[in-house]
Amino acid sequence: MAQPNLASGNQIELQGLSAKADTLGKIMVRKFFKNKLAVIGAILLIIIITAALCAPLLTPYHYETQNLLKRLAPPSSEHLLGTDTFGRDIYTRLLFGARISLLVGFVSVLGAITIGTALGALAGYFGGIVDAMIMRFVDIVLSIPQIFLLITLVTIFNPGVDKLILIFALTGWMGTARLVRGEFLSLRSREFVLASKTIGTRSMTIIFREILPNAMGPIIVAATLSIGNVILAESALSYLGLGIMPPTPSWGNMLQGAQSITIMLNNWWVPTAPGLLILITVLCFNFVGDGLRDALDPKINE
Repeated sequence: MAQPNLASGNQIELQGLSAKADTLGKIMVRKFFKNKLAVIGAILLIIIITAALCAPLLTPYHYETQNLLKRLAPPSSEHLLGTDTFGRDIYTRLLFGARISLLVGFVSVLGAITIGTALGALAGYFGGIVDAMIMRFVDIVLSIPQIFLLITLVTIFNPGVDKLILIFALTGWMGTARLVRGEFLSLRSREFVLASKTIGTRSMTIIFREILPNAMGPIIVAATLSIGNVILAESALSYLGLGIMPPTPSWGNMLQGAQSITIMLNNWWVPTAPGLLILITVLCFNFVGDGLRDALDPKINE
């Protein structure tokens, strides 16, 4: 009697799983590309990020270079977007300011997502006193208006890129914690989790290797949407003089230098360039977040 070829059967099963994963990936990509605004947003973000990284190669000026003889000069071939009140090239400061604004956005959201995911996972998986303690702390922090909390913390610590990143990371994880907790509450009773518990798998392994990968979709979407919010918050703080301090450029402090009504009326290019770039960047992150939400949601058909 011929023995069944187990190796061949396992190989066929692995190929089937690989094909299924490949199919799911293609479905998500197709769903994302069906959202035209998300595609446009992704393309514009790639252009903005690439320009920020290549800033020294795209402009002959340094962001601190001043020419008081050409202060508030209108856009020209020499200064594509004109100059500010100190005669600094606005185009150059936009590129280098994009580095600061995007750095604050990406790194602080990475920190906030990491903290929120870890605490939300612990609360959702263990429940009980662990869940109660974490969620009550989240409720207390969320009861404080975020702008007042940010202003208070920034006032206590001297403004700077590193301190802003730390402050945004420590004050922006609560929403992610709630989101991850909800996902874990729904996933911890699934069959694959119960099977892992039955064979004696450690809790940390179940949390980070079994449940967390299945909750990554909402986390990725939340992170994408949060970056735009952090860029807005950083711009608001810098506009108020509590964020990135000149001469280091950021989109927020570029607007601060153009807040005079005289400049707004007579030298429109000074506030227009950073204001438009903030608007476009935040909209693009929101569009990409919406596209990712549709692509990662299995309930939405192609």
